[in-house]
Amino acid sequence: MPLKIFSDFHSILHCLFHSKHFYIHHCPRIYCTKPQVDIKNNNAWIQAGATIGEVYYRIAEKSKTHGFPAGLCTSLGIGGHITGGAYGSMMRKYGLAADNAIDAQIVDVKGKILDRKAMGEDLFWAIRGGGGASFGIILWWKIKLVPVPATVTVFAVAKTLETGATKLLHRWQQVAPVIDEDLFIRVFIQLANGTKTGSKTVTTVYQALFLGGADRLVDVMQKSFPELGVTRKDCTETSWIKSVLFIAGYPSGTPTEVLLQGKSTGKNYFKAKSDFVQNPIPETVLQGLWKRLLKEASPLMILTPYGGMMSKIQSLHYLFPTEGCCLKFST
Repeated sequence: MPLKIFSDFHSILHCLFHSKHFYIHHCPRIYCTKPQVDIKNNNAWIQAGATIGEVYYRIAEKSKTHGFPAGLCTSLGIGGHITGGAYGSMMRKYGLAADNAIDAQIVDVKGKILDRKAMGEDLFWAIRGGGGASFGIILWWKIKLVPVPATVTVFAVAKTLETGATKLLHRWQQVAPVIDEDLFIRVFIQLANGTKTGSKTVTTVYQALFLGGADRLVDVMQKSFPELGVTRKDCTETSWIKSVLFIAGYPSGTPTEVLLQGKSTGKNYFKAKSDFVQNPIPETVLQGLWKRLLKEASPLMILTPYGGMMSKIQSLHYLFPTEGCCLKFST
């Protein structure tokens, strides 16, 4: 029976495998050695079954001022993640994980193990964003580490319809793609209890990572996005590795060793899809969206800004949509 082999990644609706003729063999986290981190040369070799969380942990174990710009969900397998591009909270500064993949080892259709030189630049281009299982079986990735400050800053600020969420979200769409590239602000849109008993409202939560201290972050926000009203009290200074836990939604005080578990601490099952926009969504359309969301039981939208480094990447740099995109919507 033919096999379809792929590593761990988000199976967003329009990217799912559909075939009656293949047995889909899913083999995440099957690996023998931990990531081989080389701080001196700013790189690491990682087997495809390692999770993003372990990759982050092993880098931070060696250095507090090095990181890697990959995904936000720490239980994902790095092998399949990079083959899909792999965006995260540092992409506005350093681009995607695929931008920072500098070598790989794959098994081709003839059973040969090839590195970047042996496979050639065309194949290396294809596996970074085009889905690795389409072209061979990924064994290892060699990644380039990036510098991170010893102290970074995070915040999460919520606004509801009653506190101006519509106008604020419209303004965020204009600001987030062009703000300081050290700053990443994404938005979660969900339902919450309204002010009246039994009522519901829409809440927007602005979750941010800033590659620097709180004082400079507040200064950036006051100059570029004062409408959100972020103050020093909203900000928490931390290390980059602990910011990973914050962005991933772990409770405050969770030890970083949780990243070595290789699986999510909760079980959430849902169907999702993503799309991209090139221009801000008007307030009137947002108001229509709120009406739609209020009819749902437990809707979730995540709005992710591009800009920064992402706006400098040419469209054919790899098989991942970047040109002209300012926001990514996941629902």
